[in-house]
Amino acid sequence: MPLWVSLTVQALVTVAAVLLALGGFWRFVVRPYLDRKVAELTEASREIEPAVTRGVKKGVADTLRELPESALDGTVKESTRQFLKFGSGLFENGLSSFLGSAADLERNKRESSGKPSEHPKDS
Repeated sequence: MPLWVSLTVQALVTVAAVLLALGGFWRFVVRPYLDRKVAELTEASREIEPAVTRGVKKGVADTLRELPESALDGTVKESTRQFLKFGSGLFENGLSSFLGSAADLERNKRESSGKPSEHPKDS
């Protein structure tokens, strides 16, 4: 058998052995691990929305429970303060990522009403 044929056969056998080893490692080690991790992430993502909904409902219920009884008698000053505090808490803790900051909202309101900016640095 010529030398070049022997070297070619050895190279092909080596390539086949390496590919077989890598394929087995992928099939029996990496892929099951990735499948388990994807299943865990999918399960965790299903639990997020109900947890957020429960948190918002609890926050609203707690705020309504903390409203002073004097608000029912016609004094709405304290209840307004409570709602503003609750709203600013929501705004600072997440809604600002969707709506922008308070300064952005004020600037947009001024621009939409056509009034010139009161602050020279906003221009």
